[in-house]
Amino acid sequence: MTRQITAPVRTSPEPAALAAVAVTVLAWASAFVAIRWVGRSYEPGALALGRLLVGSAALGALLAARRAWVAPNRREWGLLALCGVAWFAIYNVALNAAEQHVDAGTTAMLVNIGPILIAVFAGLLLGEGFPRWLLIGLAVAFTGAVLIGLGTTGGGEGGDADLLGVVLCLVAAVTYAIGVLCQKPVLRRLPALQVTWLACTIGAVTCLPYTPALVDDLGDAPVGATGGLVYLGLVPTALAFSTWAYALARMDAGRLGVTTYLVPPVTIVMAAVLLNEFPRLPALVGGVVCLAGVALSRRS
Repeated sequence: MTRQITAPVRTSPEPAALAAVAVTVLAWASAFVAIRWVGRSYEPGALALGRLLVGSAALGALLAARRAWVAPNRREWGLLALCGVAWFAIYNVALNAAEQHVDAGTTAMLVNIGPILIAVFAGLLLGEGFPRWLLIGLAVAFTGAVLIGLGTTGGGEGGDADLLGVVLCLVAAVTYAIGVLCQKPVLRRLPALQVTWLACTIGAVTCLPYTPALVDDLGDAPVGATGGLVYLGLVPTALAFSTWAYALARMDAGRLGVTTYLVPPVTIVMAAVLLNEFPRLPALVGGVVCLAGVALSRRS
């Protein structure tokens, strides 16, 4: 009797998940540019609180319309709390503060060491392993991200990155990775929209001490800047975090995290058009290298 040996089949993400990734990348890239602009009128903490309040209200309305609720258990509440405090509160405050010292393109590059942390800890803690092409793609994409940083630092308005700005970007990257790793296990049982709303609301509650600053800035800020704050709450927060959670529930955390290396090149293009922050040649080369790294990481 002969045994038939079949090779393991690796399933590809469904088209809806890939579309969700695309929406997330575009929305988060626009966030770096919007924060750079809105941050001229709003303090980092006030901007974070306003963005999260708008996002929580929008997500809450969607959740109420669906009338679907799964009660989290004690472990899930703990992970949700850590995700909300780390990714939605600390991340947003640190990112807003960083963009007062570092240009949008460089910020996007520095924050995108997050996927490296996600891939490493997802392999260690979530049992996702370390596929060879994932590691190769990470190395290539990170090289491209470094080139992007070299090409954007010193270019355009406020382009010189100082030490404080770099440290704040690293804080944002670490809290971003922590948030993803906490979110992934919760999404195995809870709906993506519910998880996103809970984390966003927890983040907003954490930022409530910035309420007086938000009230002051709302009174002084121009209408356009306030409109930008509302945009940050509706699109990069409510929409993009929902599409991210949808994709994360259907893809490996490490492999999904690598796709965010697409954010820096998209951010650079947007910043060039909207903020007059023009990338240099190394940044353009770095964008191509980033795309190559993402493509390599997708190989089975």
